[in-house]
Amino acid sequence: QVQLVESGGGSVQAGGSLRLSCAAFGYTYSIFCMGWFRQAPGKEREGVAVIDSDGSTTYADSVKGRFTISQDNAKNTLYLQMNSLKPEDTAMYYCTARPYGGDGCPLRSYEYYLWGKGTQVAVSS
Repeated sequence: QVQLVESGGGSVQAGGSLRLSCAAFGYTYSIFCMGWFRQAPGKEREGVAVIDSDGSTTYADSVKGRFTISQDNAKNTLYLQMNSLKPEDTAMYYCTARPYGGDGCPLRSYEYYLWGKGTQVAVSS
């Protein structure tokens, strides 16, 4: 069993920065993919960025050049550095993880079954 706990959300003005963290507990040796998804009110959950255990990353087009995903394997912690934030980045941000599935680390929420409870990010104009 793996538990994921997010932190670092908050309120910021457009153009500002936030760094999200996700601590993984339990049988973390089984994890191959970790990532961040987000969900705004009335919208579907969408992929933001994912990273595999070798450090390969994939980003949504909407965040490329602004967000950076990284991980500290020694601390079993995932990060999301968010710069140049926009009001449209406002959402609940969820950390996710999964074992190796044979198809890399997709940005599709239905491919993941381990989720944290989320951390809220609010960006004002």
